[in-house]
Amino acid sequence: IHLATENEQYLSELPEQAGYFKETRIVEFIFLLSEKWHLDQSTRYQAVELLERFMIKQVEQMCDYRGSAKGRDQGQRSSWSSVRDQIANTFVLRLVSCVQLASKLSLHYSRVTSDTALKFLQSLKYSYTKQELLESELAVLNTLHFHINVSTPLAYVELLLEVLGYNGCLLPVKPLHQLCVQLLDFCYLTRETIYDTLLKIAIENSTPSKLQIAKFLTVKEDFMLLAVGVISTGAFILSSGHWEQVVEHLNSITGITAQSILEFSYAVVTHIVGSTTP
Repeated sequence: IHLATENEQYLSELPEQAGYFKETRIVEFIFLLSEKWHLDQSTRYQAVELLERFMIKQVEQMCDYRGSAKGRDQGQRSSWSSVRDQIANTFVLRLVSCVQLASKLSLHYSRVTSDTALKFLQSLKYSYTKQELLESELAVLNTLHFHINVSTPLAYVELLLEVLGYNGCLLPVKPLHQLCVQLLDFCYLTRETIYDTLLKIAIENSTPSKLQIAKFLTVKEDFMLLAVGVISTGAFILSSGHWEQVVEHLNSITGITAQSILEFSYAVVTHIVGSTTP
């Protein structure tokens, strides 16, 4: 109930720019960096979501500031390109700071120290100091008002798996959990492709309008739907005999319709196998 409420609250306050900083290259960078530093599974999702929320807030603040500055001085350049340049110059630093903060939120023994982060940045030919690294972490914290410990889709997946087991759903839980993590990675890395397919299925049209795309944003950011879709897909791949039972249980637990769950699973499986064959 707590996770469902948190998810609904997030969707009700969703900024128009949600998802802008979850493109494949960024997600892949964070995942590879998390592997390099031996961070646990939840940390990489936490880092992606942290960076996304921070960057959107930062862009909003910078645009607001430059807009108000222009009001005082018409001669000041306030174009989007100048804002973009400022963001680009510190983007890798901010990304590393988000991974650092996510690692500190985790109870895992492996935490990213300043020395480790600096060594990595230096390997990319950046010349930041420890002070600048600390200031970058503080910039993320201050921008997000220190509200950084939010639930990730993995938390939804794991809790739903627990509930399924408690409700007597017959599933091989350990291998299913492992497969769900791989599927969640896949969904993060192929996000645009999967949701584009899902949108076209939902509207029964291969050319969605701008309004339909805008309205679909809440679907793309729905962690509960993502978790349900991942578990359903994992159950289909691992134990197709139990699949219908799993879908029924997930529908009963979350209220998400069986049709929506099936459509999500179809979109994911379609891109896993690389075919549109039903």
